[in-house]
Amino acid sequence: MNSSSRSAPLFGEGSSTLMLLLYLSLAIVLMVTDYRTDSLGKVRQSASLLLQPFYTMASLPARLAHDLRDAWVAREAVQAERDGARQQLLIARAQLDRLQAVQQENQRLRELLGGTRGLQMSVQLANVVDVDLDPFRHRIQLDVGEESGVREGLALIDASGVVGQVLSVGPRRSTALLISDPSHGVPVQVVRTGLRVVAFGTGETDRLRLPNIPQSADIRVGDALVTSGLGGRFPAGLPVATVASLQPDDTRLFMIASATPTAALDRSGQLLLLWTAEATPEVGPPLHLAEPETQARSTEQVNDPADAAQQDVQ
Repeated sequence: MNSSSRSAPLFGEGSSTLMLLLYLSLAIVLMVTDYRTDSLGKVRQSASLLLQPFYTMASLPARLAHDLRDAWVAREAVQAERDGARQQLLIARAQLDRLQAVQQENQRLRELLGGTRGLQMSVQLANVVDVDLDPFRHRIQLDVGEESGVREGLALIDASGVVGQVLSVGPRRSTALLISDPSHGVPVQVVRTGLRVVAFGTGETDRLRLPNIPQSADIRVGDALVTSGLGGRFPAGLPVATVASLQPDDTRLFMIASATPTAALDRSGQLLLLWTAEATPEVGPPLHLAEPETQARSTEQVNDPADAAQQDVQ
């Protein structure tokens, strides 16, 4: 009883080994036969066709991962190329803007210097660093002063015409009075007829006032006004304004003209100082041509202690 129960495992193990050897021998025989006669080719093809979907499904994750990696690499390359192109475009735009700005600056300077052709005088470029367009006084501050040779009374122009006159001078800064200042006046003449009048500031940068014009005077809307040279404050022949309107005054004996300045009084950033043979220190219209109230205001502004103190500080 005991001996038969112990022999059962040995018999089972021997049968398993025998079956393994049998399968192995059969596999070898089939392999050799297939190698020599290719008798199992159709079987292999059929098995391959049957197993192809399984192979495809098994390799799908790997292919997806590979495709995703390639797509990511391509995307990074395209993004880098796009960023590089955008950067080059920005650089090109900046260079173009700078080139255009330089060209515009050169054009402004040519126009500015062109306004002095034919005038036998020296000029100096000045930059506007501050603007005071209070209704009762129109002044600008320039970045040149005594150290640059600036002195009171020098005429100031832009590319289009007269802007004003130097009022006070500090070591490195100077203050100029615009022709639109209510206390300022410019002796002018009508180009068409030679009629001489005085153009006074109104406190508005786009309007000058020409009072006391005789009713019989030959002056029209659209007439060009230039400096007459009277009083020696401005060289003769500089453009000043264009007549915009004419109307009689309260007495009906004289006319009052309104004129538009040719210079950009509220927009000029670079101006020219004109050196004549001898600049006149006084600022404003010649006293014998000025209106009474203008004479008083002009005297007060030239002797303004606040301006003197400001220039001393500078």
